[in-house]
Amino acid sequence: MKWASTASAKATLGEAIEEVLGRVGRELREGIALAVVFVSPQHASRYDEVADTLRSRLRPRILIGCSAGGVIGGGREIEDAPGLSLTAAVLPGVDLAPFHVSAVDEPPASDPLPQACERASAFLLLADPFTFDPERFLRVLDERYPHAAKIGGLASGGRRPRENVLYLDEKVHRDGLVGVALSGEVHVDTLVAQGCRPIGEPMFVTRSIENQIFALDGQGPLDVLQHLHEGLEPRDRELFRHSLFIGLVMREQSEVYRRGDFLIRNLAGLDANRGALIVAARVPEGTIVQFHLRDASTSAEDLEQMLSSLPPEPRAETRGSLLFSCLGRGKYLYGRPDHDTDAFRRHLGDVPLGGFFCNGEIGPVHGTTFLHGYTSSFGLFRPRRR
Repeated sequence: MKWASTASAKATLGEAIEEVLGRVGRELREGIALAVVFVSPQHASRYDEVADTLRSRLRPRILIGCSAGGVIGGGREIEDAPGLSLTAAVLPGVDLAPFHVSAVDEPPASDPLPQACERASAFLLLADPFTFDPERFLRVLDERYPHAAKIGGLASGGRRPRENVLYLDEKVHRDGLVGVALSGEVHVDTLVAQGCRPIGEPMFVTRSIENQIFALDGQGPLDVLQHLHEGLEPRDRELFRHSLFIGLVMREQSEVYRRGDFLIRNLAGLDANRGALIVAARVPEGTIVQFHLRDASTSAEDLEQMLSSLPPEPRAETRGSLLFSCLGRGKYLYGRPDHDTDAFRRHLGDVPLGGFFCNGEIGPVHGTTFLHGYTSSFGLFRPRRR
């Protein structure tokens, strides 16, 4: 198994394509199984040319990709500028099953994926945020393929329906989801850095309706929040006003909850008249929750902790990686480019890393796959141990 990744910031698409092809071609001579491409909206007028040119020159078994608000490749993060990212892999003993899904019912009348997916150990998923419900699809995917890793993101190059593109081999789609199921001699480890730290203490949701919380440990949420605010340091009080989130515990039967045990969700608002805290997720009664804060230093610390806690096998055996990072991270969060890619390289060395800045990131938390925001979601690819 061998990977290569690079990115180009050339202003013209033709020059960008030649640059990425030259770099990848020097490392991977032949036998490319998978090519993953992300292209910025500065090249939107020539989106349709990207897949055709790369396929004709690289001749991969499968090509997949999408439009991207920013691209990642070869240790670089290119934001707010013309960008083209190409990551390619030679994958001996690995089977690839591509698919496009335009819609999914709940429950679906039939399995929308090809039969070859039944053997999948991992899925790479890219979706259009305007025409597809990824959360519904992920529930179906987890139910039918519970042991397969799922990683990916939502296209971010467009601001309205049909402005994004999804590449799958020779076809350019303007809606739905494209994906590749991987099976055989490959193992994919996942890492989701949600970039938050807990404040206060875990509490039970003692009264709720759908996504509205009316009581936490028997207290009104407004009283809980006021008491929590009063106990914070001045810096955290400032964050409390604009960077407060709620974490839903995903690992039960624990006396101590740590980062990574929570699914972080936005707070959608407060209904003072009804005494309700509105969450961007269902919060059934009995759910354990804890409030969280996010800022640049917290996000950096969380990513460092997640990377440093990687087990020995992925640390030593990873051959290539894909990173799906939120549009709100990058230089907008950290004040400089390449933050997350630099952190990755400190911990894993010169492992080829490609990806893009997403409108939503796909990755698991304690075995269940979710659509996230503000995260960096990594897929680490290594040979499967026999």
